[in-house]
Amino acid sequence: MLGNHLHSILFIVWINMAQLEGKEEQEKTTALKDLLSRIDLDELMKKDEPPFNFPNNLEEFEYAFNEKGQLRHIKTGDPFVFNYREDLHRWNQKRYEALGEIITKHVYELLEKECNMKKEILPVDATDDEPKSFIYVTEDALSNPDKLLVLIHGSGVVRAGQWARRLIINEDLDSGTQIPFIKRAVEEGYGVIVLNPNENYIEVEKTKKQTEPSPDSSDEPAEKRERKDEKETKKRRDFYEKYRNPQQERETEQIPIRENSSPEEHAVYVWDNFISKSSAKNIFFVAHSYGGLSFVELMIQREAEVKSKVCAVALTDSVHNVWHQEAGKSILEWMQEHCCNWVSSAEPLDTAVETMLPDCTRVSAGTERHELTSWKSFHSIFKYFTDAFEAQNCEAKPTTTVTTRSANRIKHEEL
Repeated sequence: MLGNHLHSILFIVWINMAQLEGKEEQEKTTALKDLLSRIDLDELMKKDEPPFNFPNNLEEFEYAFNEKGQLRHIKTGDPFVFNYREDLHRWNQKRYEALGEIITKHVYELLEKECNMKKEILPVDATDDEPKSFIYVTEDALSNPDKLLVLIHGSGVVRAGQWARRLIINEDLDSGTQIPFIKRAVEEGYGVIVLNPNENYIEVEKTKKQTEPSPDSSDEPAEKRERKDEKETKKRRDFYEKYRNPQQERETEQIPIRENSSPEEHAVYVWDNFISKSSAKNIFFVAHSYGGLSFVELMIQREAEVKSKVCAVALTDSVHNVWHQEAGKSILEWMQEHCCNWVSSAEPLDTAVETMLPDCTRVSAGTERHELTSWKSFHSIFKYFTDAFEAQNCEAKPTTTVTTRSANRIKHEEL
């Protein structure tokens, strides 16, 4: 009996201890969850980051473009390596972005030196102290009486003269820049205008006052809230300091460029101030990705003008949507006659591709890579333009020619 009673007591004690241990474990789990909820994973990725001090030019990066237009390491001859430092993705990304900015400047230099293009500042009446953008034009862009080519790239980090930064860095200049299009156009007698639709604002560093958080609108007393915030901040700081060497990034604000604060606004502005004022009887567009959307928006806002001056439009994997953009029936009919979209597809180049949208012909660009569609359809686009130019000029000539022959015949018979 006594033994059974003792066993019962021990069993009850064991259960109580187990319950207590369970509570302790539960409390530890809850505390751990609470701690994890306060951890910013992006902050942890900053562990032991080197400073964000990167070279200012290609030579200091130890890279250069070879005779094939490929970016290669000066010493090893190897292509660009993104993962320069293992387990430091954010730092590698910042390094890639720094190189990208140098590439942008390099392309600007090529536009000026190799393509003999010049900058035109936007807005055209900009004051000295306001934010500015620019486009590139050939000398005869506005004076060429026959043909003008307008190039519009897509969205993102690309700037004037580029189709895709990734291609410039990892492939070559021909596939990633608009330079082959510009040189071919000049050879065939076009004037050229290169738009810069992603240059919509300038960044300036925020002042200390701007970076201070605004007061909370809750009913909690300000004094209590401040103490609470300080306590939370200290906890996070103490935790992070154990795991990383923190780097402070400067906070900036964006100041929009007047009348050019979006790609669509930029396209309309350049049309009003440059393209529409050109002497060319035949204007041609090449618009990639979001550039196609900007062109359709231009059509919607300047329909009559565009129809009277534009001969043909080559879109490359355009992301426009005539339904969402609410393009009218007359625009759709015009696009069916004057536009062709080379889309990413596994089909051979120029193979017709079915579509549900009633806007323009779609054909394969001969590649499934979105960023390569402009380059892969390069020759097809210029053939398309040549055919459109000849067709338009043939339509204008027969009447005059027949009339002249008839008049001459009548005069001869009268004589």
